[in-house]
Amino acid sequence: MLMHTALSTSLYPKIHNTQKLKAVNSSASESTTLKDVTFHSQMQNELNQLKKGVKDPLTCSNRFCFCCSRRDFMATVGAAALLPIHPSHASDDSSPTDSMAMLNRLHPPRPDWYEELYATAMNTSMKSYEAEIEGYKSELFANLRGQAKQILEIGIGTGPNLKYYASEEGTSVYGIDPNRKMEKYAKAAADAAGLPPANFKFLHAVSESLPLRDASVDAVIGTLVLCSVADVNLTLQEVRRVLKPGGIYLFVEHVAAADGTVLRFIQGLLDPLQQTLADGCHLTRKTGKDITEAGFSDVDIHQAVLSTASVINPHIIGIAHN
Repeated sequence: MLMHTALSTSLYPKIHNTQKLKAVNSSASESTTLKDVTFHSQMQNELNQLKKGVKDPLTCSNRFCFCCSRRDFMATVGAAALLPIHPSHASDDSSPTDSMAMLNRLHPPRPDWYEELYATAMNTSMKSYEAEIEGYKSELFANLRGQAKQILEIGIGTGPNLKYYASEEGTSVYGIDPNRKMEKYAKAAADAAGLPPANFKFLHAVSESLPLRDASVDAVIGTLVLCSVADVNLTLQEVRRVLKPGGIYLFVEHVAAADGTVLRFIQGLLDPLQQTLADGCHLTRKTGKDITEAGFSDVDIHQAVLSTASVINPHIIGIAHN
């Protein structure tokens, strides 16, 4: 988890919209022009267009709906004990230093004061965003219930997702984050969620090099992560590698607005500033396309627009099956 949403709501004007979840093709886009229309009114028109035909996630009945039971992909799950850690890129001849080397290369050490400031800000400034997205997350993480015991969350940050899935008896969680200062907040969130300390392990690593064995977890979770990783495709291949056959990847990500829209134009202008202020967060990535092309057996993607996310819109929410 990174601070880009909190930063953006203070730096950029808010986009007010009440859209609920919608099944969409991740590569679909609608073109609009800039001529003779002010940025504000044009952006509002675009968001109103997105709003048309949107279905509430609680009542959605089409084939994309992740709130429906799609498959019994696992008859039994592993033991509750945490999995043994294994070097990333999981061949048995991998060096134990692989993950640390990748961490140092892709996320060089920051000063302690910076990482602490960032973690503290993440812990205090995301409340309005988390309140608005709570309904979507509740539906998404319900897919873990009774299905997944060994769970990996990449970019766990301060642990805002743990309350949705960590309370089920027998659940064990790995939390990956490149900022070690997130650890105390994530552990506090795990404790608040009712997860025994022995069943939670914080790992200082990057998502491009996961220090876990092949096919070792039932589910991988990532929310607001792929916008800021150094290599999206490598991260997705690592996700597939550590998932068991039939395992699931649950994601919430913000993506580029449709090409040709005013919002997309503004995102392009602000992207360099966003990367600097928000620890590498990109506004213009087409992450839905990356996920659908990563080799998963099945991908369901929905789209949402959040008023608290400013130009960090739209969001994609979904499930990929390994």
